[in-house]
Amino acid sequence: MKRFSFFALATMIAGSAGAVAQGGVRTGAAAFGDWSTDEPGVTRLIRPADLPQPGVTGSPPGRSQTGAHQLRVPAGFAASAFSPKLDGVRVVRVAPNGDVFAARTRPGIVQVLRPSADRAKVDRVETFASGLQGPFGIAFYPPGPNPQWVYVAETTRVLRYAYKPGDLTASAKPEVVVSGLAGGGHTTRDIAVSPDGRTLYVSVGSQSNVAESMGRQPDLASFERTHGLGATWGSEEWRAAVLAFDADGKNRRPFANGIRNCAGLAIEPRTGAPWCATNERDMLGDNLPPDYVTSVQQGRFYGWPWYYIGAHQDPRHAGARPDLKDKITIPDVLVQAHSAPLGLAFNTGDQFGAEWKGDAFVALHGSWNRSTRTGYKIVRLPFRNGKATGEYQDFVVGFAASERDVWGRPVATAFLDEGSLIFTDDAGGLVWRVSRAAK
Repeated sequence: MKRFSFFALATMIAGSAGAVAQGGVRTGAAAFGDWSTDEPGVTRLIRPADLPQPGVTGSPPGRSQTGAHQLRVPAGFAASAFSPKLDGVRVVRVAPNGDVFAARTRPGIVQVLRPSADRAKVDRVETFASGLQGPFGIAFYPPGPNPQWVYVAETTRVLRYAYKPGDLTASAKPEVVVSGLAGGGHTTRDIAVSPDGRTLYVSVGSQSNVAESMGRQPDLASFERTHGLGATWGSEEWRAAVLAFDADGKNRRPFANGIRNCAGLAIEPRTGAPWCATNERDMLGDNLPPDYVTSVQQGRFYGWPWYYIGAHQDPRHAGARPDLKDKITIPDVLVQAHSAPLGLAFNTGDQFGAEWKGDAFVALHGSWNRSTRTGYKIVRLPFRNGKATGEYQDFVVGFAASERDVWGRPVATAFLDEGSLIFTDDAGGLVWRVSRAAK
């Protein structure tokens, strides 16, 4: 049992009154930018009609460059380091009793971070499970105040540990719930449980950028009867998809296909629908195709690898699968290409105010594959009556201090039981907390 004292790596970073962007929602060409155009309150709306032609690069950089290692948040909010140094911390999920379960993927461990009474910092860190192979997704089962299991997704399987609220270490060896998931390529697997507890969703990313070597096409009619509309085959079989299982891991079935890499899965609380934060493909230009965050509808096809954002055909698959052209579901929220959205969480608490209740908060890990950087921030997705407006708004920015100086890369978001937001940074090795000052 080890206790950590909280250290002041970063003291409270308060938002300034002038931080909120003026001039409404940025649309069309103005919706595209880079790290230097980010500021809390800046809101973007990217629409399918705004997409450039394939191969366009060289987005002009913005003008404002801080050069400082300082996070910026909206007026009335403050950001501070929540955890001690935790190298490789990725996904965080909050248990009903307020404990934070953290997956550290590369070390192969899941830890429990117990917050202080005021939820301002982590008071205690314990290792719940170790010796894991790329742990990422975490879910509690059954949903509700008294889960009996903690599910953990490795690259090729899903485990579950017996659990009582308040457990800091696993009391027994895990059961294998799902086995035989595809390995290699995109290796992180996120999981979520339907509100009624009957369905376990598992996201499996693609093996490749754009299915360059799937091999011989099967008989599509019979293949899609078992694998779903738009399913890929060969090295991409049961990939670029959200799969569904019974809660005990049985009865594998396709839920939705054509989602290149659903790196973050969450349940929208009003409708109970699964949502994905998705990394799209590369090598089509600086602003193509957009990444996206979307509801995942059963039986739908989202385009990969033959199409993107509706009936836009990937030129590397010119003429392929014309039967799918009019059967593609367009995602709910388009995010600037190569921003790399990972974790998402829905705000069900009251701390951020009634206007933001039900909104999604998404971590953008940041680009490596465009001429100027984008991402490296937390954004807010406004919702109205359980539906996204299509916009996304900068919430926490500042991890990119210059084009060459990036000091943090957000991965996952979650809300503590008292309503503040936490998010992970796998470059800096911290969990951060954003809170709103009491009025």
